[in-house]
Amino acid sequence: MRQSALFTKTQREAPRDEMSRNAIWLARAGYVHKEMAGVYSYLPLGLRVIKKIEEVVREAMNKLGGQEILLPALHPKENWEKTGRWETMTDLYKIKDDSDRDLALGPTHEEIITPLVAGQINSYQDLPFSVYQFQTKFRKELRAKSGILRGREFIMKDLYSFHRDETDLDKFYKLVGESYQQIFKTLGIGDRTIYTLADGGTFSPYSHEFQTLTPAGEDRVHVCAKCRLGINEEIIAQHKVCPECGSAERTAETGIEVGNTFRLGQKFSKPFELNYKDEKGISQPVIMGCYGLGISRLMGAIVEVTADDKGLAWPHTVAPFRAHLISLGNEKDATIATQANQIYDLLNQAGIETLWDDRHVGPGVKLADADLLGISFRLVVSAKTVEKGLIEIKKRVTDKFDLVTPQNLCAFLG
Repeated sequence: MRQSALFTKTQREAPRDEMSRNAIWLARAGYVHKEMAGVYSYLPLGLRVIKKIEEVVREAMNKLGGQEILLPALHPKENWEKTGRWETMTDLYKIKDDSDRDLALGPTHEEIITPLVAGQINSYQDLPFSVYQFQTKFRKELRAKSGILRGREFIMKDLYSFHRDETDLDKFYKLVGESYQQIFKTLGIGDRTIYTLADGGTFSPYSHEFQTLTPAGEDRVHVCAKCRLGINEEIIAQHKVCPECGSAERTAETGIEVGNTFRLGQKFSKPFELNYKDEKGISQPVIMGCYGLGISRLMGAIVEVTADDKGLAWPHTVAPFRAHLISLGNEKDATIATQANQIYDLLNQAGIETLWDDRHVGPGVKLADADLLGISFRLVVSAKTVEKGLIEIKKRVTDKFDLVTPQNLCAFLG
Protein backbone atom coordinates (compact mmCIF):
# COMPACT_ATOMS: atom_id res chain seq x y z
CA MET A 1 0.00 0.00 0.00
CA ARG A 2 1.22 3.51 -0.80
CA GLN A 3 1.20 5.69 2.29
CA SER A 4 0.15 8.69 0.19
CA ALA A 5 -3.15 6.86 -0.44
CA LEU A 6 -3.79 6.25 3.26
CA PHE A 7 -6.60 8.61 4.28
CA THR A 8 -5.54 8.71 7.93
CA LYS A 9 -2.79 11.03 9.16
CA THR A 10 -0.38 10.87 12.07
CA GLN A 11 -0.61 13.42 14.88
CA ARG A 12 2.30 15.21 16.50
CA GLU A 13 0.47 15.76 19.80
CA ALA A 14 -1.41 13.38 22.06
CA PRO A 15 -5.21 13.77 22.19
CA ARG A 16 -6.18 15.94 25.15
CA ASP A 17 -8.82 13.55 26.45
CA GLU A 18 -6.65 10.43 26.42
CA MET A 19 -4.67 9.34 29.46
CA SER A 20 -3.68 5.75 28.73
CA ARG A 21 -0.53 4.83 26.86
CA ASN A 22 -2.31 2.55 24.38
CA ALA A 23 -4.92 5.15 23.41
CA ILE A 24 -2.36 7.94 23.01
CA TRP A 25 -0.06 6.02 20.67
CA LEU A 26 -2.84 4.37 18.69
CA ALA A 27 -4.60 7.70 18.14
CA ARG A 28 -1.39 9.56 17.27
CA ALA A 29 -0.41 6.85 14.77
CA GLY A 30 -3.84 6.88 13.13
CA TYR A 31 -4.83 3.34 14.14
CA VAL A 32 -8.00 4.27 16.03
CA HIS A 33 -10.36 7.20 16.47
CA LYS A 34 -12.26 7.85 19.68
CA GLU A 35 -15.98 8.43 19.13
CA MET A 36 -16.86 8.74 22.83
CA ALA A 37 -15.68 7.26 26.11
CA GLY A 38 -15.17 3.52 25.63
CA VAL A 39 -16.07 3.52 21.92
CA TYR A 40 -13.46 3.55 19.13
CA SER A 41 -13.40 3.30 15.35
CA TYR A 42 -10.68 1.05 13.97
CA LEU A 43 -9.00 2.73 11.01
CA PRO A 44 -7.19 0.90 8.16
CA LEU A 45 -3.94 0.23 10.05
CA GLY A 46 -5.74 -0.59 13.29
CA LEU A 47 -8.13 -2.98 11.60
CA ARG A 48 -5.22 -4.79 9.97
CA VAL A 49 -3.76 -5.40 13.43
CA ILE A 50 -7.13 -6.64 14.74
CA LYS A 51 -7.40 -9.06 11.81
CA LYS A 52 -3.84 -10.33 12.39
CA ILE A 53 -4.66 -11.04 16.04
CA GLU A 54 -7.88 -12.77 15.00
CA GLU A 55 -6.00 -15.00 12.56
CA VAL A 56 -3.56 -16.12 15.26
CA VAL A 57 -6.49 -16.94 17.54
CA ARG A 58 -8.54 -18.56 14.76
CA GLU A 59 -5.69 -20.93 13.89
CA ALA A 60 -5.42 -21.97 17.53
CA MET A 61 -9.18 -22.51 17.90
CA ASN A 62 -9.28 -24.61 14.75
CA LYS A 63 -6.46 -26.79 16.11
CA LEU A 64 -8.64 -27.44 19.16
CA GLY A 65 -11.40 -28.63 16.84
CA GLY A 66 -13.55 -25.54 17.29
CA GLN A 67 -16.19 -24.75 14.66
CA GLU A 68 -16.52 -21.06 13.83
CA ILE A 69 -19.96 -19.47 13.98
CA LEU A 70 -21.39 -15.96 14.29
CA LEU A 71 -24.11 -15.22 16.83
CA PRO A 72 -26.26 -12.06 16.93
CA ALA A 73 -25.41 -9.00 19.00
CA LEU A 74 -29.12 -8.30 19.58
CA HIS A 75 -30.70 -10.64 22.15
CA PRO A 76 -34.33 -11.27 23.20
CA LYS A 77 -35.19 -10.40 26.79
CA GLU A 78 -36.80 -13.82 27.31
CA ASN A 79 -33.47 -15.64 27.08
CA TRP A 80 -31.95 -13.45 29.77
CA GLU A 81 -34.97 -13.85 32.02
CA LYS A 82 -34.56 -17.64 31.89
CA THR A 83 -31.12 -17.38 33.48
CA GLY A 84 -32.14 -14.59 35.86
CA ARG A 85 -29.51 -12.25 34.49
CA TRP A 86 -31.93 -9.72 32.97
CA GLU A 87 -32.23 -8.15 36.42
CA THR A 88 -28.92 -9.10 38.00
CA MET A 89 -26.37 -8.15 35.32
CA THR A 90 -25.72 -4.49 36.01
CA ASP A 91 -23.66 -3.77 32.87
CA LEU A 92 -26.31 -5.07 30.44
CA TYR A 93 -27.43 -2.60 27.78
CA LYS A 94 -31.23 -2.78 27.53
CA ILE A 95 -33.13 -1.25 24.62
CA LYS A 96 -36.64 -1.26 23.14
CA ASP A 97 -37.65 -1.64 19.50
CA ASP A 98 -40.56 0.13 17.77
CA SER A 99 -42.96 -2.54 19.04
CA ASP A 100 -41.93 -1.78 22.63
CA ARG A 101 -40.18 -5.16 22.83
CA ASP A 102 -37.30 -5.39 25.30
CA LEU A 103 -33.94 -6.41 23.86
CA ALA A 104 -30.35 -6.58 25.05
CA LEU A 105 -27.06 -5.77 23.37
CA GLY A 106 -25.00 -8.86 24.09
CA PRO A 107 -22.18 -8.55 26.63
CA THR A 108 -21.73 -12.33 26.43
CA HIS A 109 -23.47 -15.16 24.57
CA GLU A 110 -24.42 -17.99 26.94
CA GLU A 111 -28.08 -16.97 26.62
CA ILE A 112 -27.91 -17.43 22.85
CA ILE A 113 -25.61 -20.39 22.29
CA THR A 114 -27.20 -22.67 24.93
CA PRO A 115 -30.76 -22.78 23.53
CA LEU A 116 -29.33 -22.96 20.02
CA VAL A 117 -27.32 -26.08 20.90
CA ALA A 118 -30.31 -27.53 22.81
CA GLY A 119 -32.11 -27.80 19.49
CA GLN A 120 -29.24 -29.77 17.97
CA ILE A 121 -28.19 -32.28 20.67
CA ASN A 122 -29.95 -35.63 21.13
CA SER A 123 -27.46 -38.32 22.03
CA TYR A 124 -24.17 -38.87 23.83
CA GLN A 125 -22.80 -39.55 20.36
CA ASP A 126 -23.22 -35.84 19.56
CA LEU A 127 -20.66 -34.94 22.26
CA PRO A 128 -18.14 -33.48 22.81
CA PHE A 129 -17.76 -30.49 20.50
CA SER A 130 -16.90 -26.79 20.65
CA VAL A 131 -17.87 -23.65 18.77
CA TYR A 132 -16.32 -20.19 18.71
CA GLN A 133 -16.95 -16.74 17.32
CA PHE A 134 -15.48 -13.26 16.97
CA GLN A 135 -18.15 -10.76 17.92
CA THR A 136 -18.67 -7.17 19.04
CA LYS A 137 -19.75 -6.98 22.68
CA PHE A 138 -21.47 -4.21 24.63
CA ARG A 139 -21.14 -3.49 28.35
CA LYS A 140 -22.13 -0.47 30.43
CA GLU A 141 -18.71 0.21 31.86
CA LEU A 142 -18.84 2.91 34.52
CA ARG A 143 -15.14 3.71 34.03
CA ALA A 144 -14.09 3.68 30.40
CA LYS A 145 -10.80 5.53 30.85
CA SER A 146 -8.18 3.00 29.75
CA GLY A 147 -8.34 3.38 25.98
CA ILE A 148 -9.21 0.13 24.22
CA LEU A 149 -8.39 -1.90 27.35
CA ARG A 150 -11.82 -1.20 28.84
CA GLY A 151 -14.51 -0.34 26.33
CA ARG A 152 -18.27 -0.10 26.25
CA GLU A 153 -18.08 -1.66 22.79
CA PHE A 154 -15.28 -4.13 22.11
CA ILE A 155 -14.26 -7.18 20.08
CA MET A 156 -14.05 -10.57 21.76
CA LYS A 157 -13.54 -14.21 20.91
CA ASP A 158 -15.91 -16.65 22.63
CA LEU A 159 -15.31 -20.39 22.71
CA TYR A 160 -17.97 -22.70 24.16
CA SER A 161 -17.49 -26.42 24.76
CA PHE A 162 -20.11 -29.12 25.42
CA HIS A 163 -19.38 -32.38 27.24
CA ARG A 164 -20.92 -35.51 28.77
CA ASP A 165 -19.27 -35.06 32.15
CA GLU A 166 -16.85 -32.99 34.22
CA THR A 167 -13.95 -35.32 33.45
CA ASP A 168 -14.24 -34.68 29.74
CA LEU A 169 -14.62 -30.93 30.39
CA ASP A 170 -11.45 -30.92 32.51
CA LYS A 171 -9.42 -32.46 29.67
CA PHE A 172 -10.57 -29.81 27.20
CA TYR A 173 -10.21 -27.03 29.77
CA LYS A 174 -6.53 -27.88 30.16
CA LEU A 175 -6.00 -27.94 26.39
CA VAL A 176 -7.53 -24.49 26.05
CA GLY A 177 -5.21 -23.12 28.73
CA GLU A 178 -2.19 -24.49 26.88
CA SER A 179 -3.53 -23.10 23.61
CA TYR A 180 -3.94 -19.65 25.14
CA GLN A 181 -0.36 -19.62 26.39
CA GLN A 182 0.84 -20.39 22.87
CA ILE A 183 -1.35 -17.60 21.48
CA PHE A 184 0.19 -15.06 23.85
CA LYS A 185 3.67 -16.26 22.93
CA THR A 186 2.90 -15.81 19.23
CA LEU A 187 1.52 -12.32 19.92
CA GLY A 188 4.76 -11.31 21.63
CA ILE A 189 3.47 -11.05 25.21
CA GLY A 190 3.95 -14.65 26.36
CA ASP A 191 6.69 -13.84 28.86
CA ARG A 192 4.49 -11.17 30.49
CA THR A 193 1.21 -13.11 30.58
CA ILE A 194 0.60 -15.48 33.49
CA TYR A 195 -1.98 -18.13 34.35
CA THR A 196 -3.98 -16.74 37.25
CA LEU A 197 -6.39 -18.32 39.72
CA ALA A 198 -9.54 -16.21 40.13
CA ASP A 199 -13.01 -16.25 41.63
CA GLY A 200 -15.38 -18.63 39.83
CA GLY A 201 -18.46 -16.54 40.59
CA THR A 202 -21.68 -18.56 40.45
CA PHE A 203 -20.18 -21.12 38.06
CA SER A 204 -17.50 -22.89 40.11
CA PRO A 205 -15.24 -22.30 43.12
CA TYR A 206 -12.50 -20.96 40.86
CA SER A 207 -11.96 -19.77 37.32
CA HIS A 208 -8.76 -18.83 35.55
CA GLU A 209 -7.57 -15.57 34.05
CA PHE A 210 -4.63 -14.74 31.85
CA GLN A 211 -3.07 -11.56 33.15
CA THR A 212 -0.54 -9.52 31.17
CA LEU A 213 1.66 -7.87 33.76
CA THR A 214 2.11 -4.15 33.18
CA PRO A 215 1.75 -0.96 35.25
CA ALA A 216 -1.26 -0.10 33.07
CA GLY A 217 -3.23 -3.03 34.48
CA GLU A 218 -6.27 -2.53 36.69
CA ASP A 219 -6.17 -5.94 38.38
CA ARG A 220 -4.02 -6.74 41.40
CA VAL A 221 -2.26 -10.10 40.98
CA HIS A 222 -0.05 -11.95 43.47
CA VAL A 223 2.59 -13.90 41.56
CA CYS A 224 4.32 -16.95 43.03
CA ALA A 225 8.08 -16.41 43.01
CA LYS A 226 8.72 -20.11 42.39
CA CYS A 227 6.22 -21.34 39.78
CA ARG A 228 4.81 -18.00 38.52
CA LEU A 229 1.18 -18.93 39.15
CA GLY A 230 -0.88 -15.80 39.69
CA ILE A 231 -3.61 -15.40 42.30
CA ASN A 232 -6.14 -12.62 41.89
CA GLU A 233 -6.39 -10.15 44.77
CA GLU A 234 -10.07 -11.12 45.20
CA ILE A 235 -9.18 -14.58 46.55
CA ILE A 236 -5.66 -14.08 47.95
CA ALA A 237 -6.94 -14.38 51.54
CA GLN A 238 -7.90 -17.99 50.78
CA HIS A 239 -4.36 -18.93 49.78
CA LYS A 240 -1.63 -18.47 52.38
CA VAL A 241 0.68 -20.52 50.14
CA CYS A 242 0.71 -21.21 46.41
CA PRO A 243 -1.81 -23.99 45.61
CA GLU A 244 0.45 -25.21 42.81
CA CYS A 245 3.88 -25.51 44.46
CA GLY A 246 3.34 -24.65 48.15
CA SER A 247 5.63 -21.60 48.17
CA ALA A 248 4.67 -18.66 50.40
CA GLU A 249 6.92 -16.21 48.55
CA ARG A 250 5.05 -13.96 46.12
CA THR A 251 5.09 -10.48 44.62
CA ALA A 252 2.13 -8.16 44.07
CA GLU A 253 1.82 -6.80 40.54
CA THR A 254 -0.79 -5.23 38.29
CA GLY A 255 -2.14 -6.94 35.20
CA ILE A 256 -4.49 -6.63 32.24
CA GLU A 257 -6.93 -9.52 32.02
CA VAL A 258 -6.64 -10.54 28.36
CA GLY A 259 -8.37 -13.92 28.66
CA ASN A 260 -10.41 -16.11 30.97
CA THR A 261 -11.77 -19.64 31.25
CA PHE A 262 -14.81 -20.88 33.19
CA ARG A 263 -16.19 -24.31 34.03
CA LEU A 264 -19.87 -23.54 33.56
CA GLY A 265 -21.06 -27.02 34.46
CA GLN A 266 -24.89 -27.13 34.34
CA LYS A 267 -25.36 -23.41 35.04
CA PHE A 268 -26.94 -22.71 31.63
CA SER A 269 -27.88 -26.24 30.61
CA LYS A 270 -30.62 -26.48 33.25
CA PRO A 271 -32.67 -23.35 32.43
CA PHE A 272 -32.55 -24.10 28.70
CA GLU A 273 -33.00 -27.88 29.12
CA LEU A 274 -29.81 -28.68 27.25
CA ASN A 275 -29.73 -32.45 27.71
CA TYR A 276 -28.53 -35.59 25.97
CA LYS A 277 -29.48 -39.26 26.26
CA ASP A 278 -26.78 -41.61 27.48
CA GLU A 279 -26.19 -45.21 26.38
CA LYS A 280 -29.16 -46.35 28.49
CA GLY A 281 -31.47 -43.73 27.03
CA ILE A 282 -31.51 -41.71 30.25
CA SER A 283 -31.58 -37.93 29.88
CA GLN A 284 -28.50 -36.17 31.28
CA PRO A 285 -27.55 -32.46 31.42
CA VAL A 286 -24.80 -31.31 29.06
CA ILE A 287 -21.73 -29.95 30.85
CA MET A 288 -20.42 -26.66 29.47
CA GLY A 289 -17.24 -24.61 29.50
CA CYS A 290 -16.60 -21.11 28.18
CA TYR A 291 -13.32 -19.44 27.24
CA GLY A 292 -12.91 -15.77 26.35
CA LEU A 293 -10.20 -13.70 24.72
CA GLY A 294 -10.46 -9.93 24.37
CA ILE A 295 -9.26 -9.22 20.82
CA SER A 296 -9.31 -5.43 21.03
CA ARG A 297 -8.00 -5.62 24.60
CA LEU A 298 -5.12 -7.79 23.38
CA MET A 299 -4.26 -5.08 20.87
CA GLY A 300 -4.14 -2.53 23.69
CA ALA A 301 -2.14 -4.85 25.94
CA ILE A 302 0.47 -5.41 23.22
CA VAL A 303 0.88 -1.63 22.93
CA GLU A 304 1.23 -1.24 26.69
CA VAL A 305 3.99 -3.87 26.76
CA THR A 306 5.92 -3.05 23.57
CA ALA A 307 5.59 0.70 22.84
CA ASP A 308 8.50 3.00 23.65
CA ASP A 309 9.05 6.76 23.78
CA LYS A 310 9.05 6.98 19.97
CA GLY A 311 5.77 5.18 19.35
CA LEU A 312 4.40 1.74 18.61
CA ALA A 313 6.63 -1.31 18.19
CA TRP A 314 4.53 -4.22 16.96
CA PRO A 315 5.68 -7.85 17.10
CA HIS A 316 5.98 -8.97 13.48
CA THR A 317 3.10 -11.42 13.89
CA VAL A 318 0.55 -8.63 14.30
CA ALA A 319 2.15 -5.62 12.60
CA PRO A 320 -0.15 -4.14 9.93
CA PHE A 321 2.60 -4.66 7.35
CA ARG A 322 5.75 -6.74 7.32
CA ALA A 323 7.89 -3.90 5.97
CA HIS A 324 7.78 -0.10 5.89
CA LEU A 325 9.54 1.12 2.75
CA ILE A 326 10.75 4.72 2.94
CA SER A 327 12.08 6.64 -0.04
CA LEU A 328 14.07 9.70 1.05
CA GLY A 329 14.33 12.46 -1.54
CA ASN A 330 12.04 10.77 -4.07
CA GLU A 331 10.33 14.10 -4.80
CA LYS A 332 13.64 15.57 -6.00
CA ASP A 333 15.46 12.58 -7.50
CA ALA A 334 13.63 10.38 -10.01
CA THR A 335 16.19 7.56 -9.61
CA ILE A 336 15.24 7.20 -5.94
CA ALA A 337 11.55 6.98 -6.81
CA THR A 338 12.29 4.45 -9.56
CA GLN A 339 14.41 2.26 -7.26
CA ALA A 340 11.80 2.42 -4.49
CA ASN A 341 9.03 1.51 -6.93
CA GLN A 342 11.01 -1.50 -8.15
CA ILE A 343 11.59 -2.69 -4.59
CA TYR A 344 7.91 -2.16 -3.76
CA ASP A 345 6.91 -4.30 -6.74
CA LEU A 346 9.48 -6.95 -5.80
CA LEU A 347 8.11 -7.22 -2.26
CA ASN A 348 4.51 -7.38 -3.42
CA GLN A 349 5.31 -10.12 -5.91
CA ALA A 350 6.99 -12.08 -3.12
CA GLY A 351 3.86 -11.75 -0.97
CA ILE A 352 5.55 -9.50 1.60
CA GLU A 353 3.02 -6.95 2.82
CA THR A 354 4.60 -3.52 2.47
CA LEU A 355 3.62 0.05 3.27
CA TRP A 356 5.56 2.44 1.00
CA ASP A 357 6.01 5.99 2.27
CA ASP A 358 5.99 7.73 -1.09
CA ARG A 359 4.79 11.05 0.33
CA HIS A 360 6.46 14.33 -0.63
CA VAL A 361 7.51 15.28 2.89
CA GLY A 362 10.90 15.72 4.55
CA PRO A 363 13.14 12.84 5.72
CA GLY A 364 12.66 13.80 9.37
CA VAL A 365 8.89 13.48 9.09
CA LYS A 366 9.14 10.11 7.34
CA LEU A 367 11.58 8.61 9.83
CA ALA A 368 9.63 9.90 12.83
CA ASP A 369 6.40 8.50 11.38
CA ALA A 370 8.10 5.15 10.78
CA ASP A 371 8.94 4.94 14.49
CA LEU A 372 5.43 6.08 15.41
CA LEU A 373 3.69 3.48 13.21
CA GLY A 374 5.87 0.72 14.66
CA ILE A 375 6.10 -1.66 11.67
CA SER A 376 8.67 -4.37 12.33
CA PHE A 377 11.14 -3.65 9.48
CA ARG A 378 12.08 -0.24 8.07
CA LEU A 379 13.58 -0.20 4.57
CA VAL A 380 15.25 2.99 3.40
CA VAL A 381 16.02 3.96 -0.19
CA SER A 382 18.06 7.16 -0.50
CA ALA A 383 20.66 8.73 -2.75
CA LYS A 384 23.41 6.93 -0.80
CA THR A 385 21.78 3.49 -1.04
CA VAL A 386 20.97 3.92 -4.73
CA GLU A 387 24.60 4.81 -5.41
CA LYS A 388 25.76 1.63 -3.64
CA GLY A 389 23.02 -0.55 -5.13
CA LEU A 390 21.90 -1.53 -1.63
CA ILE A 391 18.91 -1.12 0.70
CA GLU A 392 19.15 -0.07 4.34
CA ILE A 393 17.18 -2.33 6.71
CA LYS A 394 16.51 -1.63 10.36
CA LYS A 395 14.33 -3.43 12.87
CA ARG A 396 11.98 -1.15 14.80
CA VAL A 397 13.25 -2.36 18.18
CA THR A 398 16.99 -1.91 17.52
CA ASP A 399 19.37 0.88 16.48
CA LYS A 400 21.45 -1.44 14.31
CA PHE A 401 20.90 -1.45 10.55
CA ASP A 402 22.01 -3.71 7.71
CA LEU A 403 22.71 -3.09 4.04
CA VAL A 404 21.48 -5.74 1.63
CA THR A 405 21.11 -6.12 -2.10
CA PRO A 406 17.66 -6.15 -3.70
CA GLN A 407 18.29 -9.78 -4.65
CA ASN A 408 18.70 -10.79 -0.98
CA LEU A 409 15.97 -8.54 0.41
CA CYS A 410 13.09 -11.02 0.45
CA ALA A 411 15.20 -13.74 2.06
CA PHE A 412 16.33 -11.24 4.74
CA LEU A 413 12.74 -10.34 5.58
CA GLY A 414 11.75 -13.99 5.76
